[in-house]
Amino acid sequence: MTSPDAIILFAHGSRDPLWRAPLEAVADAIAALQPSTPVRCAYLELCAPDLSTVTTEIVAACATLYWAKGKNHTQNNPLCIRIVPMFLGMGKHAREDLPELVTALRTAHPSVHFDVVAPIGEDARVTALLAQIALG
Repeated sequence: MTSPDAIILFAHGSRDPLWRAPLEAVADAIAALQPSTPVRCAYLELCAPDLSTVTTEIVAACATLYWAKGKNHTQNNPLCIRIVPMFLGMGKHAREDLPELVTALRTAHPSVHFDVVAPIGEDARVTALLAQIALG
């Protein structure tokens, strides 16, 4: 898997602002590990920002950043945004809602490659860590 130009952590969303803290902590950890890779959180519903807004902001920020470095993203050298569904499994949101949103993103941003990975809970490393936490 190649390194993305930017990462979007995509979650359901909640009206409770405290709900976002763990997701934002993951974004902060990614930023600390890879400061040159923009990372943002986006939400399906109940809170902002949504996936479209975050994508538009990242595309603009990356265009400015890369243009300043003398680089340019084109169809042959697309900007790569990795979307990480922060769901425990492949439920309706990951199976139906997210693909529809990504189709709209691909139409709106044809020079961007969107790398949508499997829901985070389907990664064997996450499963093993959850088992260790449950066992204490």
